[in-house]
Amino acid sequence: MDLIKNLKFKKVLYFFKQISMIPRNSGNEKEISNYLFKFAKDRNLEVIQDRYLNIIIKKDATAGYEDLPAVIIQGHMDMVCVKSDDSNHDFTKDPLELKLIDNKYIYANNTTLGGDNGIAIAYGLAILDADDIKHPKLEIVFTTEEETTMHGAQNLNTDLLEGKILLNIDSEEEGIFTLGCAGGILMDSELLLDFEEIKNPTYKIEITGLLGGHSGIQADRKRANANKLMARLLFELKKEMDINIVSIYGGDKYNSIPNSCYSKISISECDENIVKEKCLKIKKIFMDEYKFEDLFINIEKIILKNEKNQFTKEITNKVIDFLVLLPDGIQTMSDEIDGLVESSINLGIIKIENNKINFKMDLRSSLRSKLFEIINKIEIISEIMGFKTRKYGEYPEWPYNSNSKIKDLSIEIYKELFNIKPIVTSVHAGLECGVFKEKLPSDVEIMSFGPNIFDVHTINEHIDIKSAEKIYIFLIELLENIFKI
Repeated sequence: MDLIKNLKFKKVLYFFKQISMIPRNSGNEKEISNYLFKFAKDRNLEVIQDRYLNIIIKKDATAGYEDLPAVIIQGHMDMVCVKSDDSNHDFTKDPLELKLIDNKYIYANNTTLGGDNGIAIAYGLAILDADDIKHPKLEIVFTTEEETTMHGAQNLNTDLLEGKILLNIDSEEEGIFTLGCAGGILMDSELLLDFEEIKNPTYKIEITGLLGGHSGIQADRKRANANKLMARLLFELKKEMDINIVSIYGGDKYNSIPNSCYSKISISECDENIVKEKCLKIKKIFMDEYKFEDLFINIEKIILKNEKNQFTKEITNKVIDFLVLLPDGIQTMSDEIDGLVESSINLGIIKIENNKINFKMDLRSSLRSKLFEIINKIEIISEIMGFKTRKYGEYPEWPYNSNSKIKDLSIEIYKELFNIKPIVTSVHAGLECGVFKEKLPSDVEIMSFGPNIFDVHTINEHIDIKSAEKIYIFLIELLENIFKI
């Protein structure tokens, strides 16, 4: 990689730092959207900001590329906001605290990094800011609420776009070109709670230290779900003693595998040693199942300050049984692509509010029929157990396309640059490509790629700097050679 290309990449790092100063949790994208709008205006570029805060920035073709079809470069503004239990970071107003590790990786201090999908914004701004990159007409599209509902992409007026190639930079593994993705839907199951006065000593149970991660990308990595582990632990306890749940909560994002879960239970005094012994046995079972997790289970007697009531026995049993019965993790594997998860469920959140307990799930599938099969299972279990369900935030799958000209050119360029043949596949994650595939003309080709971003949607999320540089150089080369299609 020559010096000039390395200098070009410095702009990417500059813009990544700039956008990291701006809070951009899903649903709170106004400030970052306004920043992008001003960026374009300051450079006399055509820019559109719609009512959903989506941004489209257009840049004319460079000399010799005027007759080529326009290229859309697309990413999203929002990020998943997760922080460590002891962090005071406020995602609604605080800038991310970036840190460099070994001059190789960029992390954030005790929070998610927003590499997903801040790197796409940084690439787009660097290209728009440059005057020494050859390219056809560019349409840079940054959408909102990708991590929650994809409402930005779903409501974008794609009639404003004329590009015939869409490059989505929202993948997290270098050297992999994605030509298909899963669709999905969000689902809640909710139960109205009945309470009674607490009569026995109360204990707090903590399950922490798990790896967590992206519920789509890491679905096949055998990551433990803390909410499901808590369900199994409570089920084993209730088989041997009388317990009542006082409270239970775990996870904070639909699409993140929860790495911690907490519950408070009341039990009779004589059962304390049995509980602690049982927890130790269950911990060993869990550690045998999840050998690479730093699992921590703790139980301690506590004095309650505000809580005076507990779930009734009937509600306690319903909640525990429902949690145990609820499917989670991989449901089916693809017959078309070896090793690809076809459908999955993530029990992302357990929370109590307004005298109701709510279980929030993220369902994914690359086959719509399998998605509805999973929905049917959850609805049946919920109805039997007396829970009410709600579905929302549906987004479409992106059917795998093996006959892609942009894919063929990309493979050629990647091999020339790095002497490695990239992998072409589909991914078990929801990408906006599925939405754009439905909305754009059928002849528009779509491909997704990106640099190595590790532990996405966790406090350990980090970008490989050298990988990010390689993908930016690849993107520039792809734009400069797009005439070969």
